[in-house]
Amino acid sequence: MSSIPLLLNAELSANYGQQLQQQFGLSTVTEPVGWYLSMQQGALVLLNTTLAKQGAILVDFASGASSYRRQHGGGKSEAIAKAVGLNKRPNLTVLDATAGLGRDAFVLASLGATVTLVERNPVVAALLADGLRRAATESHLNKVAARMQLLHCPALQALTSSPVVDVVFLDPMFPAREKSAQVKKEMRAFHDVVGSDDDADSLLAPALQLAQKRVVVKRPGYAQWLAGRAPTMSVTGKNNRFDVYVNAAF
Repeated sequence: MSSIPLLLNAELSANYGQQLQQQFGLSTVTEPVGWYLSMQQGALVLLNTTLAKQGAILVDFASGASSYRRQHGGGKSEAIAKAVGLNKRPNLTVLDATAGLGRDAFVLASLGATVTLVERNPVVAALLADGLRRAATESHLNKVAARMQLLHCPALQALTSSPVVDVVFLDPMFPAREKSAQVKKEMRAFHDVVGSDDDADSLLAPALQLAQKRVVVKRPGYAQWLAGRAPTMSVTGKNNRFDVYVNAAF
């Protein structure tokens, strides 16, 4: 059961509240302290009672960074698209085993991939599900949303029980460097709520077993290879590196 509760308020319908509780094992509260989930202007958001400047964290594919990236990003010339192979074949099946807030999965789906988003944390999974729910109602996003499916389970479970896919994408949480600039507010929240992925190294071997074509691991530029294993090649983006482990050519 999640330790971060769902606020019962006037915006949350009884049916939807019950659905979220059952699907993600959320508890409920009427007077939250610290982190909590709440319905706000039709969207499920993550808030904190003691961090006034934190602001609401939500999955919003229709606006903000996701929308800008969809409309003005580099498309198939983006580093992530090249790493996954969407510049060679648009209709790939991708398992994003560490989906987080779903931004990379959304970019891949926008470029034609069919993406399964795996998220083990119940709070993050609930935010993702709500973002997908709202995207499905937007005429300019519903086709993209239809190519995205959420699985709420541990990454290792998904990697060892899912049907074969073309590509497995891994983006495990990585601790921020001590001397780096202050972590973005959103990342601070993620580290508070989710913690770090201490089992990340154990995901590479099953990912390579599952992926027919390749495994792509997103890393900060300063980070070591996952599980200490050298990739076939790396594609460097603005802020990250994509290590590519090739099983078979497209």
